Amino acid sequence: MTGHHAPVAYTTPPPADNYMSLVLLVDDQVMICEAVRRMLANQPDIDFHYCTDPLQALGVAERVKPTVILQDLVMPGIDGMELVRHYRANEHTHSVPVIVLSTKDDPVIKGEAFQAGANDYLVKLPDRIELIARIRYHTRAYLDHVQRDEAYRALRESQRQLMSVNLELERLTRIDGLTGLGNRRYFDEYLAAEWKRGLRNQSAVSVLMVDVDHFKLYNDAHGHLAGDDVLKQVSQVLQSGATRSTDLAARYGGEEFVIVLIDVSLAGASVVAERIVQGVRDLAIPRGSAGRVTVSVGVATMVPLEGSEPDDIVAAADLALFRAKASGRNLVVLHEPTVDFVAKSGAGSNADA
Repeated sequence: MTGHHAPVAYTTPPPADNYMSLVLLVDDQVMICEAVRRMLANQPDIDFHYCTDPLQALGVAERVKPTVILQDLVMPGIDGMELVRHYRANEHTHSVPVIVLSTKDDPVIKGEAFQAGANDYLVKLPDRIELIARIRYHTRAYLDHVQRDEAYRALRESQRQLMSVNLELERLTRIDGLTGLGNRRYFDEYLAAEWKRGLRNQSAVSVLMVDVDHFKLYNDAHGHLAGDDVLKQVSQVLQSGATRSTDLAARYGGEEFVIVLIDVSLAGASVVAERIVQGVRDLAIPRGSAGRVTVSVGVATMVPLEGSEPDDIVAAADLALFRAKASGRNLVVLHEPTVDFVAKSGAGSNADA
């Protein structure tokens, strides 16, 4: 789609071996990047990359060689329209389709975007089916164009190699190999980014620290393989509790897990924590004569202030977790600035502790 014509609705084309989409999203909001990543996560013909620094977007695009660029319009440091013009002036990206993402469905802004060189326009966050359809549509059009060039086969081979390397790096740098949750490094990066966003917007950030009760005793009694299976089952409960696109469940280390919730009150975070504690109870994993496997959860909610650090909320949630374990385990404790108190979670019955 070119010129000043408005975007049209596409019927979702099926995945095809001849068209592998390599998407680069340029957006300074990590939560938007994570939401789009989840939209595209189960599409085997779409490989997803993102860049949160618009000043580095052009260089990233040259390295990644995308078939489609998703481009936010409002970002710090550079005007989104100007960045689209930079793509068009660069020999490596001049013909790559650009889909502009905007918070407004404004005809004037649309016209400016197409005049700057955009190929399409979507209001974010778009419908998942429509987004996938447009990515596939523009990828087909772009690769059909590139196919006329002798370098097409080299591009395809480079793309396959890059996708393979990227998947391996993704596994190593962001995903915990045992549980499939985010790893400690990804948690640290995600919390740091959301802490900055919360500081800008004065919005709440919540952290849930989750610990499997008496896990060492379970490991000693049943063996490490059985212990690994427990961690996998617990991680599934955590993942089911982190249902929104902005939620992140990660393995913090050993038998300790963490969940990050954005724009949720302490009461709301407590509801999620209680659901997780009950969910692990419902697994009914026997722990010998001591009862069944349970978890303890410490919850902290803060609105970031100047001079504060992400470590502050982690320490607060960790303190609440310590109090939960000291109070009998198998329960939730909420951290408040002046006092930690035990939530209404059954107060750790002796049968399950």
